[in-house]
Amino acid sequence: MAKGFVGGRGTQNRITQETINKGLAYSYVGRKLRKREFRQLWIARVNAAARLNGVSYSQFIGALKKAGVELDRKVLADIAVTDPKGFSYIVANAAKA
Repeated sequence: MAKGFVGGRGTQNRITQETINKGLAYSYVGRKLRKREFRQLWIARVNAAARLNGVSYSQFIGALKKAGVELDRKVLADIAVTDPKGFSYIVANAAKA
């Protein structure tokens, strides 16, 4: 696991083991942070697209829940970026409910 480490980090057992453990801890935390950052990105995209359609993010999500639409934020963000007309259709249907 210490392949590519330079200096004492790759040759001295104690320092190598500490470096490996720290790297594993950082990788675990990084996986959790990546999920958080992607959710923030999806919310920002959905918010921007919803505001282009005259609705705030919170109003839009509330309307989706009342309408019974079960699209998650990842899918909504993808639709908002790739298909703005389809997103406008979703906003209009959610507003009717």
